[in-house]
Amino acid sequence: MIDSTMILKDAGLVAASAAGTVATAAKIVNVGSGLVEGLLVVDVSAIEVASNDELYSIALQGSDVADFSTGDEVIVELAVLNLGATEVIGGTADSAVGRYTVPFRNEYLGTIYPYVRVYTTVAGDVATGINFKAHIQA
Repeated sequence: MIDSTMILKDAGLVAASAAGTVATAAKIVNVGSGLVEGLLVVDVSAIEVASNDELYSIALQGSDVADFSTGDEVIVELAVLNLGATEVIGGTADSAVGRYTVPFRNEYLGTIYPYVRVYTTVAGDVATGINFKAHIQA
């Protein structure tokens, strides 16, 4: 069972770097001012690795500002999942369709970040990209 308030990205193709959206609107979750430990859950339904240089870096970012706006805010990467072609990510197999889980905590260098979002950085010769959903389990 998934808590709908913890969904950070609904299904949809990502072919360029962007923040996660739900129903086409940017999605930011307030996890509170205390320490939170949990899992970033990423369900991949399609992934392009045909050019052998694709990299999809899916980060759970934390901020001290509710809307991640420009200004004096701090944005940090609390957890990162690198998916793509083996030539870029290493190992012996390309990333594939399936569920990936990454542990996280909303503390970074002694500071608690109450606001989180998913941000995908896309690199390489990407035609179709990656399709995934993401949520957190705290």
